[in-house]
Parts: sequence; structure tokens; C-alpha cells
Amino acid sequence: MEKTHSVLWIYKQRARRVFVLCVILSFLSVSSNTPATFRRFPRLQIITIIVDIVTGFILSIEVIVKIRNHGMFKGENPCGTSRWFIFDCVMVIFIWLSIILQALEIAGGQVVVGTPVGLLRVPRALIMLRAFRHCFSFQFESGRIGIIVVRASHQIGGVTLFLLFFLLLYGLLGVQLFGTMSHHCVVNNTDPTNITLSNLAIPDTHCSPEDKFMCPDGFNCLELQLSIIQRGFSGFDNIFISIKTVYEAASQEGWVFLMYKNIDSYQDWHGYLYFVTLIFFLAWLVKNVFIAVIIETMAEIRVQLHNLWGNSKCSHTTYATQRITSEGSSTNWALVDFDMKKSHPKTIDAWRQALRSRWFHLMMLIVIVLNVCISAVQPRMDKRVWNFYSIAELFFTVIFDMELIIKVITLGPRGYFKRNIYKYEAFLALVTTFNTACSYDVIRSVPVLRIIRLVKLSPTLENFLYKIFGPAKKIGLLVVFTLSILTFMSTISLQMLCHVEHLYSFATFPEAFKSMFQIMTQEGWIDVMHEVMKLVSDSTRIPVSIYFILYHLFVTTVVISLFVAVILDNLELDENLKRLKQLKVSEQSVELQQPFRLRIFERFPNRPEMVRLSKMPNEFLLPRLRDSFMRQFVDTRSPIAHSVAASHSTGLPLSAYANFSTSSAIVASTVLATRVAVQEDGLPNSMKFHQEQDVVLNPEIRNGFPYRDRLLWKRMKTNQDLALVPHSSKKKPSLTCTHRINEVKPNMLDFLMRDCAQQRISKESSGLTSIAGGASKSLLGAQHLIRRERRPFFPNRRTFNDENRLSTVDNNMRASESLYDHNAQQEVDIKLIHLKCQQALLKRQRHEQELRENHPLFDTPLLFIKRDSQFRKICKYIVTAQYGKSENSSENVKEQGNSQVLHDLLGLVPYLDWFMILVTVTSCCSMLMEKTTMRIHDTPALQVAEYIFVVSMGCELTLKVIANGVFFTPKPAFKDLGGFLDAAIFIVSVVFLCTLSGSHTGQFLMILRCFRPLRIFKLVPQIRKVVIELFRSFKEITMVFILLVALIFVFASFGVQMYGGQLAACNDLTITKKSDCHGIFFQTVWLSNNLNIEEDPPGFMVPRVWTNPRNFNFDTIGSATLALFEVLSLKGWIEVRDILVERMGPLHAIYIHLFVFLGCMMGLTLFIGVVIANYNENKGTALLTVDQRRWEDLKSRLKIAQPLHLPPRPPGNGIRAKMYDLSEHHRFKAAIACCVMVRSLLLSIKWTSSNPHARYPLYASIVFTFIFLLEMIIKVIGLTFIGTISSWRNRYDMVVTICDVGWVMMWFILPGQNTYVYNIGWVLVGLRFFSICGKHATLKMLLTTVAVSVYRSFFIILAMFLLLLCYAYAGVVLFGTVKYGENIDRHANFATAPLAVTVLFRIVTGEDWNKIMHDCMIQPPRCTPHHNYWETDCGNKTAALVYFCSFYVIIAYIMLNLLVAIIVENFSLFYTMDEDILLSYNDLHMFQVTWNTVDVKRKGAIDVKDVESVLRLLKGRLHIDQYRDRLLLKHMCYEMERAGRRSNTGNRYNGSTANGQTLRGRNVEEPLYVTFHDVLMMCAYRSVDIRKSLQLEELLMREKLESEIEEEVAKRTIRKWLERCIRSRAKQRTMLNESFIDNKTSANSVVTSQANDPAKIPSVETPGDVNVDSDDADGVFDVSNQTYLKGGKHRRTGLWKPPPSFVPGGPTTTKLPSLLVDGSSLSDEGADGSSYEDKNSSKSLSTEFDQWWDRFDDD
Repeated sequence: MEKTHSVLWIYKQRARRVFVLCVILSFLSVSSNTPATFRRFPRLQIITIIVDIVTGFILSIEVIVKIRNHGMFKGENPCGTSRWFIFDCVMVIFIWLSIILQALEIAGGQVVVGTPVGLLRVPRALIMLRAFRHCFSFQFESGRIGIIVVRASHQIGGVTLFLLFFLLLYGLLGVQLFGTMSHHCVVNNTDPTNITLSNLAIPDTHCSPEDKFMCPDGFNCLELQLSIIQRGFSGFDNIFISIKTVYEAASQEGWVFLMYKNIDSYQDWHGYLYFVTLIFFLAWLVKNVFIAVIIETMAEIRVQLHNLWGNSKCSHTTYATQRITSEGSSTNWALVDFDMKKSHPKTIDAWRQALRSRWFHLMMLIVIVLNVCISAVQPRMDKRVWNFYSIAELFFTVIFDMELIIKVITLGPRGYFKRNIYKYEAFLALVTTFNTACSYDVIRSVPVLRIIRLVKLSPTLENFLYKIFGPAKKIGLLVVFTLSILTFMSTISLQMLCHVEHLYSFATFPEAFKSMFQIMTQEGWIDVMHEVMKLVSDSTRIPVSIYFILYHLFVTTVVISLFVAVILDNLELDENLKRLKQLKVSEQSVELQQPFRLRIFERFPNRPEMVRLSKMPNEFLLPRLRDSFMRQFVDTRSPIAHSVAASHSTGLPLSAYANFSTSSAIVASTVLATRVAVQEDGLPNSMKFHQEQDVVLNPEIRNGFPYRDRLLWKRMKTNQDLALVPHSSKKKPSLTCTHRINEVKPNMLDFLMRDCAQQRISKESSGLTSIAGGASKSLLGAQHLIRRERRPFFPNRRTFNDENRLSTVDNNMRASESLYDHNAQQEVDIKLIHLKCQQALLKRQRHEQELRENHPLFDTPLLFIKRDSQFRKICKYIVTAQYGKSENSSENVKEQGNSQVLHDLLGLVPYLDWFMILVTVTSCCSMLMEKTTMRIHDTPALQVAEYIFVVSMGCELTLKVIANGVFFTPKPAFKDLGGFLDAAIFIVSVVFLCTLSGSHTGQFLMILRCFRPLRIFKLVPQIRKVVIELFRSFKEITMVFILLVALIFVFASFGVQMYGGQLAACNDLTITKKSDCHGIFFQTVWLSNNLNIEEDPPGFMVPRVWTNPRNFNFDTIGSATLALFEVLSLKGWIEVRDILVERMGPLHAIYIHLFVFLGCMMGLTLFIGVVIANYNENKGTALLTVDQRRWEDLKSRLKIAQPLHLPPRPPGNGIRAKMYDLSEHHRFKAAIACCVMVRSLLLSIKWTSSNPHARYPLYASIVFTFIFLLEMIIKVIGLTFIGTISSWRNRYDMVVTICDVGWVMMWFILPGQNTYVYNIGWVLVGLRFFSICGKHATLKMLLTTVAVSVYRSFFIILAMFLLLLCYAYAGVVLFGTVKYGENIDRHANFATAPLAVTVLFRIVTGEDWNKIMHDCMIQPPRCTPHHNYWETDCGNKTAALVYFCSFYVIIAYIMLNLLVAIIVENFSLFYTMDEDILLSYNDLHMFQVTWNTVDVKRKGAIDVKDVESVLRLLKGRLHIDQYRDRLLLKHMCYEMERAGRRSNTGNRYNGSTANGQTLRGRNVEEPLYVTFHDVLMMCAYRSVDIRKSLQLEELLMREKLESEIEEEVAKRTIRKWLERCIRSRAKQRTMLNESFIDNKTSANSVVTSQANDPAKIPSVETPGDVNVDSDDADGVFDVSNQTYLKGGKHRRTGLWKPPPSFVPGGPTTTKLPSLLVDGSSLSDEGADGSSYEDKNSSKSLSTEFDQWWDRFDDD
């Protein structure tokens, strides 16, 4: 094939270009082939057919040549196997069919209309795919990209299915709640079958027949009989129209008018609840899941297309004027100018230095600012007039031309034009020069484009711009893709609809492009669809609506999401940079210092508190001493308390300190705590003791220790760092700390660990090879091997491999240097960073303590309340009292159960804050009752609520000030913005109560009083955290806002010059000249958005006026900026476009389309991307690597995972077993799901007693009820009743089934026409519909994702509601009395706070918010002014601008995007692939099944001893080999021991407590339990590489835990080995004693016989090494060795004493750890010399846990 390609001419580059040109010409031809285009340009019809013939001939030749050379279906590479070749053939066929069709049209003189033949041109638009295939031939791994694209398409399909689920749900609910809204207010005596527009109210009003007072006088509520075209295509008549209407409402376009119709026709709360929840779930949650899909997909494709798009983090090396060069050596680097070494004349060098100077740049920036401002504010002039603006334009043109000339001379032409920014400057200079010579309106505002050069003022803004738009290829490809989609779909729509009569929006290609672009922006897209549906035939209305809905869904979800994904991808950091920033953040946390309000005390002299020793007898006057110095000698604790403190510090048992005195306990605890800290803190040797320090230990203390604790002292005495030396002449032992590391004596533990390591390595070398080469690898085993071969973080902890590798200290010191490679050094640095953070925190605490000691006024509220005064303690107790945070409560004690959420809620804030939250909420509720007719000035009840709030808040602030201080205290009441906000709210409330008046000052105070709900921001910490996150992202949001303002400013300047004063026209459209615009004319009146009655609307006579459009104009820069800001929100731009086209020409539509595309498609998506990026950064996920993010996602998935609530299958094949199998069969579940779906579709028509057809679906629903009842009976029989209700899904189904049965009984008992029976019936059917989610895995996971997102965004939603409430209160004060206008009416107004809330919620969705703003800006003479703001019906222009614009920006652009960020964060719960996920869903399901096998009672918790069974039964990637992974199994089981809970208290117990007691010392009679999530999280930790997946703090904690587990398991293993030896020797000794007794019995018989016959006694010599004195008379004779064993009288029969080398306290046992020689198992002589038997005869050598532990070794 490759050889053929090189020979055939069709594969050459020139031929391919010709083919692409033919494709483009063919596309242009089909885009021009419409009847309207031919009527406007008749010659174009001949041109298009000629172009089609030529292109069809050329492309046909290409196809024929390919078939001839390669064959169609035979040959090496037949063409028929290529999909693209088949596509090319189909396109050629359609080209020739189009030629034939056009020839027939030319011959017949008319277009074939109304037949399928007319649609043959539609597929020709697909020919552009070939041009894209040639232009964008990417080079990447097609297999991987294909997998990602296919997986993304599956995910988009799943999300689409989820969207359809909600559409069907709300569609069915809409049919049942509303139905056909056909009741209108009409004139009395109106015929409902013959309706005219004059019979309707103005405006048209829907009504309810139950409310007779809704219609005005002279009108009545009548049901009209209108066709679907007359009443509109939106409603809830049937299920198809309902689903379409729900989708339209979900697009947030026109939904509010539907809600108002339903409110008028039915109950108010039905409409509000239905549409508010619809907007929240569908528009804000479900549709934003598409953004999450695209973002995740783009993140994966970014890796594959890295070479195509380029590195977004690259530097400006191409255009850099400075470069990094080496000077002398490879280690010295300097940033120098790369052109400094070039020789230039001195004059040019001087100019070059001037150009580089800071003053030159500053001067040019000032000139640019002046030029931009003057060019923007200059008015539009029809003729050239020399005035200030013209002279200024000439002056700036000369300056910038001189700058251009100087730069070209200095840098040279080639050096100047090498940089893009200089090319841009040269272009602007040439254009402004040309405009100065020849003035044109279009280019008069070109100097405004120099605003881009102002980016140099802010390096942060410049960096941000480059980060977003630096990789221009990525943005450029996306723009080309979007325009291609628009062009492609415009051509398809054009060919589909160009033959429809009177359809002008798709008559030509420009009109079709504008319509499809309008649909993409969602502004008025419903009007476009309804216009087409009204003009097409009845049979094609549904396909047309489906076509437009699918196009709208694609462009508004996928295309817009692509822009967001690209922006987030540009903001994404590199993986290595993420790790570097993580370490940088950790280092920054080291720099902890006191705030300035506390450091200010350092400026004052030290005045510590002094005390006098008055009670000490002395003849001299003693000086005063520091109070803090004396307090260390005063301790009121008892000796028992000191014992407890010492036990906690040293880790020794409490019994060791029974006889401690106070001073002895302090000394002992200090010494041991210091020693333990030095040994285990992981600090380098340079940070340990270097000086000798003598600490005398009281002999009483030493004798009071048990033997195992004295072993600790002996070990410390002979340790490498400590030495025991004489302290005085009395030879008291003293403990001296020395720095000796030159000698390490080998001990038994060294040899044992070395032997174990050698045996383990020899046994597992083959196992490691088998794992590496096996097909199925166990995650747990592989990660365990990685952990064992890796060097730990803690330098003083050595693994078995370290002990095996290093035999001597010298080797250890040499090898440690080689071990610390780059990675190891980085790990040690991580540990040191963590230690530095702790040291910095301790330093800060010590500094605060010094300030407290040296400055009497420190931490003194109001400078006169003492620190330790009783009154302050009482106030502090009142302020800090909180549920669940008492001093006696332990942090580890956490109550489990279903009420835990309630307990957490009660413990959210202190009791005082809870009280103030309730008071604030009550006050806000009272403010909701205020309205224009019931003001607080005239209502005493509202004033009482105001007084209660002020008094309560005054008491609260007083308590907090007394308890915590005002400002200069560690925890003051006014330390941040929240405290000052509280003070401002309190002051405003007090002043408002004191001055209740209706003046303008009172209005200002009422506006400030509206910020009262923000108090909850301060009281609830979670809401305060949301506000903090918003303020942290303030810089990036500000930069985005600056970019958008600059874009608006540039387009506004051009708009002023092009359209200033040009848009004014006469309100009588028939008048075109201003001189003729006078008199009066008949003006028609708008009636309704939905009714389509073919009749002239009514109207009245009005005067003619020459005026600008009502809501916008471009006369000044301010009005143009406001108009474009409204357009930026995608509201009102259709009106601007239509007016520009009508009054300026069709070409001027490019202006507004270009601004909408740049501002909305790219500008507004910046808000979404920046908010998501900052949310991730504040949450800590922005700096997470891929592995760390996957680990966080895994933890989130495991948190929501639950055990399978499925009981085990009954044994045998009885009826229960068969019912069990039937209930769990997939076909049975599918059949039940189909029944649920079919029953739900019965709600397609409204169930009412007045509908005669409603009985049939009701009867069918009764039949399905019995089917569901049979399902429940089968489940109860097969699963048992307890097993059935153990699942939430089965429990839900059972409750709904019981309600269904009750409803059926009501149907037969109550009359058949009872409305309540119908209502209850469809409600139960709707509840049953929710069970579909539990039966579909994709729906279930997506619903879980949405539910988790709602739960996590609860406080964000609450914060948004509180902010909305503040604006609602302010709206009542500002615009409560504004007269009705175009959008301010009886539904939407600010007369009351609840109505204001609904209006603001409408504004959040962007529904005509700009028109409401203009209605609130009404000024005289269109309104009646008054000095009292409650009496006037005028608006406030300035207040309306600030009010509506700020609200829309904060809520719509920022707060709503936080919801998108949360959805994107939680979508990883659903968006996973098996090759990227750490634990797949199959692994999780296998664990759930295994857990069910052990947890028979379905309690979600098992005994610790059963964990081994769970781990052994695991299969798949979590499988644990019982021979190769024995050590791993021990580690995991011991980890679960540490995590065990008591069954009755729920307390979590740590295996290694602070007082040194282990599990062996606990009450083993009370069992320990572990939960499902405990074992699952342990498996998750063990299955990942923690060094890559865990963050710093979590990694250190996990490393410490695993090292402790490894150490404790090693100690247990060695101890069990020793105990086995003891038992074996004891057993052997018992056998020897038994044999000796038998021998002794036989010997006595022989002696007796020999006594009777002395001659039989043989002569035997006593062995020389046997002492036969009286002390060994009871010795035992060893028959095998013919020797006596000594010491028989000192021990019991059957017990064995270890030999001297193993005896604790012996010569070599001093190196044994204290825990290895446990006092409960092994001990020798006590302090008083008593024997082992006397002290520990009651203690067993093994406990229940030891027996459990033995099973590992028995295996």
C-alpha cells in the first residue's frame, strides 16, 4: 500500500489539496442552494450546478482510481474495508443526486417541495468531515484515544440517561399536578369555541375555576377550546409535551412564565415547589454533570495530545531578551542579556539603555492610558472637526510612531518583527496614522486596542493571561471546532427547512447561522423552535422539536463544557511542580508567628508579675521573684496524680509508681520522657545530647520498679548513648547522658532478627519472582513487598533488611550515606519539615507564654479585667460551653448510631451561638413580614422582635468581650472581618431603634439593617469557611473581571463610534425620518407569549416620539458599557442584534455576534474555570498529583460503600431456596423493573375523577400492585422478613407496596369518584418510580453523586440563600413601591420580602433580569416623585445599577459555579476506569461478598478474631496467599486489633496506649469488634503505594503506624517462639520426670531384693561432675546422660527455667526490649528476692489473643 501511495497521483500533496478545495466548494454550493438565495441572486443557481458538476467529476475520478488500483472487496488492501472510502463514495453519490435534483428544478422552474426528494441535499453537509480529516490529521496513539473517547461517550450516554430519568419524572409529575391550563379570564358572554383577542384580558391572564375573584370585574374564568397551535407548544397536556416543557424550563429560558401560568391556574405552592426544585436539580445539578464528564475526559486526553497542543507551562524562550548562561563552571549561573555582546554604535546603545529603563516604560504606560481614555470618551462626529480630540489623536499618533521608529532602529527590522507584541504595536501605529490622515468612524477607536499593553502594569495579570491564552493552538482549535459545528449544523438545518413557506429564519445561510448561534446562546431558542413547529406540518413537529432539543443539548453541554475543560487544563500544574509546591506549602507553615495585635506588646518594656517570699524565716530582706518561677515549685497534685503523670510520660505501667513521692515522680517522668523522646523522635544525631548530664535516681524509686522496668534501666545503662557512672563518694547510681556511637554490642535480638531476615529472603525470593511473572498479581502482597524493601522515614527504626544488610556500626555508617539517594533524602526532608512545623508551633506557644508572663496587660479584656478573675471564667464558660466538648469527654469516644448526625449538628457551635442563631432567624422572620403596607415604624409587634434581637446581641457581645477581649488578646471577639461585621450590625440596629423615621436617613439605616442575616455567616463555622474560600479566590476572580471589563470597554468604544446617535427612531415604524415623526398613531398591545391567534391585536392611540431603544443605546461610553454588560449575561442581545440589523444593516450583526462569542463563550467560561480551580486549591486538591487524587477519590467511594444486605442462601433445594434464587435472578429483577416503568407510564394522562379515560390506567395500576405484592411475598419467603428489611431498597419497596395495598382497599371501600383516591394513587406510582434508580447501576451511582454533592454543598446553598435574603430585604426598602412596568407586575415585584425572594431567584437564572432592572430605574415624568420613599412610585437609577449588577455577578457568576466545582469534585465517584482505579468496583463487590460470608448477622461489625477469616477468603486482586503472605496477614490482623471497638460503648481502642499497656493487659472477656469500613480502609491502605498516594501528614501517620505494627508483630513472634521453647522444654522435662519415677519404682524393687540379698548389689562409680551433697539430694537423675540435674528442689515439676543466656537480667539480656520480656509472661526474681513461682504463679503464659496468634504459626 505504501509503494502504491508513492506511485499514484491521487496521493500526492497537490492532488490532495485539489480534493480538499473541491470539498470546500461543494460545501459552499450546498450552503447556497436555497430558493430564497436563488430569488435574491438568480445567477447563483447556474454557478452552483456548475460547481457541483466539476467537484462531482473530480471526486468521482478519485474514487474510480482507488477502486481500480486497490480493488473494491478483493486484493491486499481493498477499498471496501475502509470506512472513510465508503463515506467518500456516499458523498459522491449524493452530489450527483443533488445535481439531478437541481437540473429538474431548473427545467421545471420550481423547487420540489413537500417530498422526501427535497431532503437529498441534507447529507451533503457531512462532506466537511473530509476537509477536517485532511487539515487535522493528528499524530497520536489512536488506540488509547479511542478508548478514552469511547469511554467518554459511554459516560455522556449515562449522564444523558440520568437526564432523561429526571425529565420523565418531572414530566409525569407535571401532567398530574397541572395538566391542561385552558382557563382564561375573558369578557362575559364569550363563546369558548370562537375566541378573539378582544375577548381576552390585557395582558392575557390564566385563572382557576375555584377562585372566582381572580378575574377583574366584567370578566369570568372560562375554559377555552383552543388548538395546540393557538395555545402554544408549552404545557403539560400529555407526556410528550410535558417532557419538552420540562426540558425548556431546565434550560432556564421562559420557565418563569410557565410558573406564573401554573400559579394562576392551580395552587401557588404547587407551582413554586415544582419549578424551584426543577431548576435546582435539572439546571444546576444534573446538567452540570456534563461539565464534569468533559473535564475528566479532557484531563486524560491532555496527556495523549501533549505534543499536539504543546506545553502550557513552557517559558518565553523564543522571545526572551535574557537567558540563563553559565559563568566559569557548571554550577554558577547568571541571567544576562543575550545581545549584550553584540557591538553597536554608542548612540544605538544609549537608545537601547533608554528603552530598557524603568522611566521609559512608565512614561509609555501613562501615554497609553491617556490615549485609551481620550479615544473612548470622544463623541461620534459625522465630519472631521479640529478640536481637542483631533489634536490629542495627532499628538498620540506622533508619539507612537516615534516609538516605533526608535525600536526598529535599535533592535533592527528582523529583531523587531520577531516578537508578536511588536508586530501588534506596529499594526496599531500604522492604522492610527492612516486614520489621522483619512478619518473613518470604524477605525477611530482603534487606539483603544492599546489597552492590551497595559497588562505589563501587573506581572500577575500577565502571567494569568499567558496561562489561560498562552497555548493558543488549544484555544484556536476549540474556536475552529465550535465555528465548524455551527457552520455544519446551519447547513443541515438550512437544507431541512429552507422549503418551508414563511420561515425566514432558515431561508438563507446567514439567517440559518444566526438562528443556530442563537440556540447555542440559549437566548430565545424556544422561540426559534416554536416558530418552526408552527409552520411545519403536523407529522413533522415532533421530529423537528427532537432535532432542536438534541442540538441544544449538545452545544450547551458538550461545546460549552469544552471551553471550561480547556481553561482548567491550562490552569493545571505540572506533576513535578505540584510536588514542589506541596513541600513549599509545608515549609511556609513553619513560619508561624504571632499576629501583629499580639506582637505589639513587644514594643513595651517587660513588667513581669513579682511575688515576695514573706513566710520564709530569714534575717535578711529577700528580693522579689517572678511569680512564674515560684509556681513551678508549687504543685497541689497528690502523689497518685504524679504517678499517673509519670506513667503517661514514661509509658510504664501505673503499678510501677505506687510508692512514688512527688519529687521522685517528677524526676522519673522527666528522665524517661526525655530519653524516649530522644530515642524515637527521628532527629539526626546532631540534634541529640552532646553534653554530659547527671540525673540522680533515688534508690527508693529504683527499688519500687518491677523487674521488667528495672531491665529498662539496665538497657539504658548499657546503651550506646547512656552510661552509668559513680556520682559521689556515697556511690549513688547516677544516669549520665553521653554521646557515644562507636560501640554496639551484639545481643540476642540482633541475631534473631538477622536469622529471620535471612530465612525470609531465602523463602520469598522465589515467591517474589512468581508474583512478578504471574498474570494475576495480588495488590496486597505486592505492596507489602514494596514496603519491606523500602527504607522507613524514621532513621532510628530499622527493618529486617537493614539488619541483614548492615552487620557492624561502621558498615552502618558507610552504608547509610549510600542509601540516602535523591528519593531517600527527599523523604528525610519531609520528616524534617514536619518536625520544623512542630518546633515552630512550640516556639509560638512559648512566645505567647513569655508575653503572658512579662506583660501584665496581655490577655486582659478591656485592660482592667484580670486574666484569672472568677467573673471572666464564668463568662468564658458561658461562651465556650458546647455539646459534646466537655473536659471529661474523650476525643476517641464517639457514639455510633443513626443519631450521630443529630449529635454532630448539636455540637456544631457552642450553646450561646445556637441561641443567637435562633434569635437571628426569628428576627429575620419578623423582617420577612415587613412590607410597604405593614412597616416596622407602625407595627409594635415587629418592634418587639427588634428589641429582643438588640438586647440578645448586646448581651452576647458583652460576654464575648469579657471572656476573650476586644482586639489585643489571643482570641479576641473582633479579630477578623466577621467580628467587625457583628459590631456594625449591632450599632446599626441600636441606631435604627433610636431613630425610627421615614426620612432618607432612615432608609439608609434600613438598607444597612438588611445585612442582619449575614450574622449567621459568623456564627456557623462551615458557612464562614465558604466565605473565606471566596475571599481567597478574590485575586483570580478580580483578574477575570478586569479582562471582561477591558473587553466590554473596547467593544463599547467601537460601538460609540459606529452607533452613537444612529439607533434613535420613531416609535411608529412606518416613519423613517425624524422630521415626519409627529402626531399620533395606533399602537398595538402585547397580550401573551403563548397564544397564537391569527388576528390583529387591540391597541390605542399614542403620540409619535423619536427616541432611542428603551433599554439600551450607544450614545455615550457609559450607556454602551451597560448595554454590553447586559449582553454579556446573554440576556437582551437578540433585541440589540435585531435593532442593529434593522437600523444599520445586516453586516452590523457581526459586531454583536463577535462580542457574544468572545464574551460569553470564552469570557464567562473563565469564571467557571477560575472558580473551580480556586475551589480545588482551597480544598487542597489543586496541588494533588494524579496518584494522590485517585487515593482521595477512592476514600470517598469507600465512605459511601456499604455491606451487602443480602442474607445467605438457604441450604438445600426447598421452597425457600427456590424463592431465594428467583428473587435474586437477573431476569426476575429486569421483569420487576419493566413493570415499574410500565406502571409509571400510566401517569401519561392526568388521573382525575372528571376524566372518563382515567379509570383504565387506574385499573392497570391495581394489577401491578398485586404483582409488586407477589414480589414482596417471594422476597420475604426467600430472604426471610429480617433479611428483606435489612436492605434500604427492599425496605422502601415494602413500605410503598403496603401503601399500594391500602390504596387498593380505599378504592374498593370509598366511592369511585373520590378525588383523594386518584391523588393518592398517582403519588404512590411516582414514589414507586424512584426505585428504578436502585435497579440500574449507572442511575444509582449518578444519583449517589448528586446526593453527595447536595450534602456537601448544603452550606454553600445556605450561604447563597442568606445572601439572597439580604438582597430581598434591601429590595423591599429600595423598590417596594415602584410602579408596574414591562416586567414588574403582580407576580414579580418587591412589595413583600417573599415576593422579592422569588424575583431574585428568577434573576439568579437570568430570566429577564435586565428588564426588571430597567423597570426599577424609572424616573419622572413616567412616575410620581415624593419626598417620602414609602410614598413615591419612582425608582432609583444608581441603586438599581449597583443592586442588580452586584447581585447577578456574585450569585450567578460565583456562587452557582461553586456548585459546579462540587459536582466536578464528586463526579470521580462515578467516572472511573479499571486501569486507572486503585480498587475497582469488582474488588469492592468481592470484598462485600466476602464480608457477607463472615458477617452472618448483618450487623456491619464482626469480632476481631474473625478478621483473619475475611482476609483469607478474599479473592481477585485482594487475595492473600496463606503461605507467602503470612507476615502480611499478621500485620493486618494486629492493625485491626488496634482499631477494635467495645461492643457496648463504641470506644475505639489503640493497641499501644500512652501508658504502655498492650492488648495483653486488657480484659479479654469483653470482645472487640471492627466495622465494615475499618477492614475495608485497612485493605485500601495496604493495596496502594503510600509514598505516592498519601499526602504529607497522612503519610507520616501511616508510616508511623505501620512501623509500630511491624515492630510489635516482630516482638510477638519472638516472644511466642520463646514461649514455645519453654513449653517444649517443660513438656520434655515432664516426660523425663515420668520416666525417672518409673525407673525409680523399678529401682526400689531392685533395692528391696538386693537388701534381702546384698550380694546382688553392683559397684557403681559416681560421676565426677555430680555433687552429691545434701543440698542436691532431691536432684533428678538424667537417664540419657547418666547425670543429675541440679536445682530440682527450687522449681516445680514440669516448669523449665531458661539457661543463663536467656534469663532476663542475665549477661546478654540487657539488650532485650522491655516489651519482649513482658512482666505478664516472663519474669525472674523480684526486687525482694522472691522466686518466679511466688510472684507470677497466678499468671498464665498465654491469653485468648495468644491462642489466636498461635494459629498463624500453626499454619
